[in-house]
Amino acid sequence: MSGANIIFYLLAAITLVSAVLAVTTRMIFRAAIYLLFCLIGIAGIYFWLQYEFIAAVQIVVYVGGIVVLIIFSIFLTQQAGEELPKQKMGRQLFSALAAFCGMALVMLQLVQHKFTTTANKAVEPTVSNIGNQMLGVEEGGYSLPFEVVSILLLAALIGCIVIALKSKPEAK
Repeated sequence: MSGANIIFYLLAAITLVSAVLAVTTRMIFRAAIYLLFCLIGIAGIYFWLQYEFIAAVQIVVYVGGIVVLIIFSIFLTQQAGEELPKQKMGRQLFSALAAFCGMALVMLQLVQHKFTTTANKAVEPTVSNIGNQMLGVEEGGYSLPFEVVSILLLAALIGCIVIALKSKPEAK
């Protein structure tokens, strides 16, 4: 087994174990930290695949932005040390069944998909080419969805702040 395979399996194991721990732990702060490690593992896989730009975006946007926002939200609501309630067995079974059905659907689509070759030359994954492909206006770029998502994230952030800053009703 080569060193590249060992690195891949190590990154995949970190990602999968952290993802499972993030959804199974009952401590909300620990779940956020496990999510952090999961996203770092995904960024490591991008680095391993030599997609440095996508890995950097993964770290800056998700690890540096979203996870930090989640952790600040947890601290603002003052529930960092509280344990989430244990879920009923029926809900756990339904969640496992939903995850299994989703994975089966993905695998079914993957098996049925016909991969075809193209005569077009692959686009180099440079920052300039990625920017033109994503935000360019001439070839069906994604500038409008990009702006809609940014407005949605801003609205979610404002909503979180409003909910967190609401004063608790005084007991009489």
